[in-house]
Amino acid sequence: MSVNKVILLGRLGQDPELKYTPGGAAVCNFSVATTESWTDKQGAKQEKTEWHRIVVWGKLAELCNQYLAKGRQAFVEGRLQTRSWDDKDGTKRYTTEIMANTVQFIGGATASSNTTTVDKSSNQAPAAENMNQEYQISNDAHFASDDIPF
Repeated sequence: MSVNKVILLGRLGQDPELKYTPGGAAVCNFSVATTESWTDKQGAKQEKTEWHRIVVWGKLAELCNQYLAKGRQAFVEGRLQTRSWDDKDGTKRYTTEIMANTVQFIGGATASSNTTTVDKSSNQAPAAENMNQEYQISNDAHFASDDIPF
């Protein structure tokens, strides 16, 4: 048995970037910062921020692009995935990303109490008047990260 599950609550460092594969599949990328605070042995407050690369596919990707923005808080659930590619100099590069399957939008532009949960296991999309409900969005598994042209 094995488990590959990531749960994050943090803030976006920049606006999401939505692209489409040649086959028309939507993919959204954004980064989420999480910060850990502690007091060291000398009594000084310390803080460390980690940045996490998030990848979202399908209708969920389009919704993330629509509802998320730099500075907005998001709760993300997904799995870790590492991929590699050769850069323009022929050097092998690696990145580890979180392939999100659930994204909860926390707060909002006008009301900080709004939350929307989007999970990619059904085909419903959120309506503006129903921003506090949970939604299920389907995942099209007919493509892989190798299909991304960037």
